[in-house]
Amino acid sequence: MRVILIKDIEKLGRKYEVKEISSGYARNYLIPKKLAVPATDKLLKWAETKREEQEKKAEEKLKKISSSVLEIDGLEVEILVKVGEEKQLFEKINQQKISDALKELGYNVKKTQIELEEPLQEIGEFPVKLKFPDKLEAEIKVIIVAEK
Repeated sequence: MRVILIKDIEKLGRKYEVKEISSGYARNYLIPKKLAVPATDKLLKWAETKREEQEKKAEEKLKKISSSVLEIDGLEVEILVKVGEEKQLFEKINQQKISDALKELGYNVKKTQIELEEPLQEIGEFPVKLKFPDKLEAEIKVIIVAEK
């Protein structure tokens, strides 16, 4: 039986794909749970237009993300911190602090997108990788400076 998937189903297919599956699986599981509809000529045209719309949206989203990644890549972010007499930091610089510093510069980067093995604990310059959707990456330089 041919069906059009209405939702992404793991190990079966993605939304708006047409699949050939057993009629029992379709009638007893997919259709009652509103995960798929029978593939008629009218619904096949509808699924095709929906799939094209979805691809256009995904392409626009990718362009938007990639342009912001290019803008962020190579950026230098300066973070001021209080230090003791022997140049030890009073606080560690973690993903949240870097995310906040990027937000102050006008970039919306979540702390989960920042790859940092352990918090930064000394004054200096440190390369930090940022991960974005669709396997895009950027690298920024975090500069930790003593507050005067």
